[in-house]
Amino acid sequence: MTYLFPNYARKPFEIVTGLGLTVTDNQGKEYLDFTSGIGVVNLGHHHPAVEQALAEQARQLWHMPNLYENHLQEEVAQALVGELGYVGFFCNSGAEANEAAIKLVRKARGKSKIVTFQHSFHGRTYGAMSATGQASIHAGFAPLVPDFHYGVYNDFDSLALVDEEVAGVMVEVIQGEGGVIVAEEAWLQALARRCQEVGALLVIDEVQTGMGRTGSLFAFQQFGIEPDIFTLAKGLGNGFPVGAMFGKGELAASFGPGSHGSTFGGNKLAMAVALAVVKTMQAPDFFPQVAQVSQQLAKGLQELRAPKLCEVRGRGLMWGLEFSDQEELLRVMAAAEAKGLLTLRAGEKVLRLLPALTITPAEVTQGLSILADVL
Repeated sequence: MTYLFPNYARKPFEIVTGLGLTVTDNQGKEYLDFTSGIGVVNLGHHHPAVEQALAEQARQLWHMPNLYENHLQEEVAQALVGELGYVGFFCNSGAEANEAAIKLVRKARGKSKIVTFQHSFHGRTYGAMSATGQASIHAGFAPLVPDFHYGVYNDFDSLALVDEEVAGVMVEVIQGEGGVIVAEEAWLQALARRCQEVGALLVIDEVQTGMGRTGSLFAFQQFGIEPDIFTLAKGLGNGFPVGAMFGKGELAASFGPGSHGSTFGGNKLAMAVALAVVKTMQAPDFFPQVAQVSQQLAKGLQELRAPKLCEVRGRGLMWGLEFSDQEELLRVMAAAEAKGLLTLRAGEKVLRLLPALTITPAEVTQGLSILADVL
């Protein structure tokens, strides 16, 4: 008997405690968590600075609506974008952040046509789902929000879709749910130039790739582009629900009073947590340490060999192992879980690894050892 909709294919156990990358289920079994709650707990479970910030704010004030000034929202926005010339809007999730971006694009440009890409994932609310280029996500929910057009990722011919009738283009630097597919730098730069040529707004969905996941605060910083709009969520709150959309300052006039809002978005608890996350990542030694373990993981994954392992791809601490068939993927995931390693699936045949950015060299070695044994 369950009182819940069966929309999740749940494992037959519950994770009840966690510390760093180690989590324990309700049967007392320990696992090395290479999922980070689907790229959310980027600083690991039970992070002391994040917990302290949440506890301190909880003793002061949990919630007031966005009818009043909120100094924490200002501090988080400033910490994230500094002198980059963006202004922010805070919400509760990645889907909400992308919904806000879609609304801003259409309102700012006075057009409805938006280009996204096949195998993309932008969320499950109606606008974000319509932006998502996956038929399986759309199934059963027609009619979708109109005027979304899907190009082929990393395909130069698809740039022709971006014409003068296009209000904006939404794209991931790495397609996470689509199979950990990394954008080609030349293609992404060409896409950015095309947007500038026709006056379309470039939206980078950083919901999964942002907050240090690929080795820099934002993944787009590694590709030599500057989006008009970008979205964040997942790692921004290290497990506390929070999302954000940032747009160039000149777009502020399109989001005046009454144009968009959120009851809970940017509440005091979420902002206190987000500020602690950002400050932790701004420590001088943080990203050098991430680079060190990222290189160790990348090298180890590239050295794995198995008859049905076709390709290893990724960046930073976001990696995918593609297998020749789905049956082998499911076998590997189940065997890894049995040996105490939690992993994720992406696309149809891709094993996705998203360990916390705080992973230690010893934990990298442990995870690689389990994968090698399983393969």
